[in-house]
Amino acid sequence: MSTLRKVPTLSLGSYTKGSEADRKKFIEQLFTGIKDYGFIVLKDHDVDADLLKQSYEVLKKFYALPDATKRSYISAQGGGQRGYTAFGTENAKGSEVKDLKEFWHVGREVPDDHKFAKYYPKNIWPEELSEFRPVFEKLFSQLETAGIQMMEALTAPLEVEKTYFKNMVQEGNSILRLLHYPPIPEGVDPRCIRAAAHEDINFITILPAATQSGLQLKDRDGTWLDIESDFGTLIVDAGDMLARITNEVIPSTTHRVINPQDGTNQSRYSMPFFMHPHPESLLSCLPSCRGAGAKYPDITGHEFLMQRLREIGLIK
Repeated sequence: MSTLRKVPTLSLGSYTKGSEADRKKFIEQLFTGIKDYGFIVLKDHDVDADLLKQSYEVLKKFYALPDATKRSYISAQGGGQRGYTAFGTENAKGSEVKDLKEFWHVGREVPDDHKFAKYYPKNIWPEELSEFRPVFEKLFSQLETAGIQMMEALTAPLEVEKTYFKNMVQEGNSILRLLHYPPIPEGVDPRCIRAAAHEDINFITILPAATQSGLQLKDRDGTWLDIESDFGTLIVDAGDMLARITNEVIPSTTHRVINPQDGTNQSRYSMPFFMHPHPESLLSCLPSCRGAGAKYPDITGHEFLMQRLREIGLIK
């Protein structure tokens, strides 16, 4: 298989506001990029650049709080689905050592009488920062809108109705992860890196460009490629759920965050949005991707998520 050597940069505006020809070209390039390469970079989207700047400022303030304050926001419900997860808690699937990161999860909230209320814990908000909640609720909403637009663009090449993915994700179990990779501590196990090689669990991940480099993807020939992107762009990759329902026509992309290489041992902040279907969605092989037969049995979105959270050490 031939691979592209540079992650393609696409204009989401050409899909949302362009001519029929522009839309067709975007759909082709998105499908080719995410299928043959695994990642694309997105520009001309509606995620507000000032909101991204404000978000990173709020993150820096939060992670500067005392460790005991941050730990007071660890969810009693477990699993790290909301609130704070402490440094050295999560590991990549199959990894013997923990990642060098701490993070906060913001998820979807639904009314108590909603059919998905039993799956979705309430969000936790730090009392010390009044701006935290409005900033990240807004960012969640804007990233979700961009995700729905991209998932809609994938429906034509995958030969499903235009609303197929929207119906699965618009009340989905999506998560905004607010990450801090602190400076690498002295004496740390040499096998530990900021985020060991892994694939994401969900349909697609939308990652606003981070504050420092370090993200690498594993190209289809096995080489690691640095992903550099300009501030304000969104990096998009395919996760395990999309690979599963497309029978790996769109493979899940292996990626990692390496430790600083240039002598500048600084904090790195990152805000990936993990787009999930709703918990009762059936992850079933799409007919257009079946080929010689489905590689995976049907499973619900919730069952698959729980399976993977056990594998990465977030639930027992």
